[in-house]
Amino acid sequence: MEFTEIFPIWDKLTPAQQDKISESIIHRSVKKGVMIHGGSADCAGLFLVKSGQLRAYILSDEGREISLYRLFSMDLCLFSASCIMRSIQFEIQIEAEKDTEFWVIPSEVYKQIMEESAAAANYTNEVIASRFSEVMWLMEQILWKSMDKRIAAFLTEETDLEGSSQLRITHETIANHLGTHREVVTRMLRYFQSEGMVNLSRGKIEVIHKKKLEALLDD
Repeated sequence: MEFTEIFPIWDKLTPAQQDKISESIIHRSVKKGVMIHGGSADCAGLFLVKSGQLRAYILSDEGREISLYRLFSMDLCLFSASCIMRSIQFEIQIEAEKDTEFWVIPSEVYKQIMEESAAAANYTNEVIASRFSEVMWLMEQILWKSMDKRIAAFLTEETDLEGSSQLRITHETIANHLGTHREVVTRMLRYFQSEGMVNLSRGKIEVIHKKKLEALLDD
């Protein structure tokens, strides 16, 4: 799978614009756990994911994490190049959740093309709107959903993403995703286990009754 096959507006660019991107893009491969972007001061460029999985999150003043959204194959991350959108200042961190391959489009190159191409400008606005919707959904979860429902939703989403009921994930990792304390997650998971929804072991959670978790979401 090549860059030209998955960059959504490739066919809408002029040959000169296509050449400019082709000559400047950088292909990167990173291992799980590698931090690839560290805040608004790090204007690394736009990331187009070829394969793998990235996580975008923010840090509180106390160092607590909360996930904003994830990026999968064919997803474009704009906020790794926040310097091209000066009215938007996000202190977003981006790390690889799995071994990941992606392309980097230099910020200055994309900014120039965006100024020349209506298709690029419109696509950029669509991506921003999509990410904003995801962040607003997250705010709704934090403000209105109880922690048991948020953890249940996270577990069901993870089983769908991994295609398995066996999740190799720590309580600390779940807490980082949800912006809470590990002790809160542990207490809730133990409750889920007592209710026959999950089995817990070191570094692993087995979802044994997904329908019960889903019923909790509908309650």
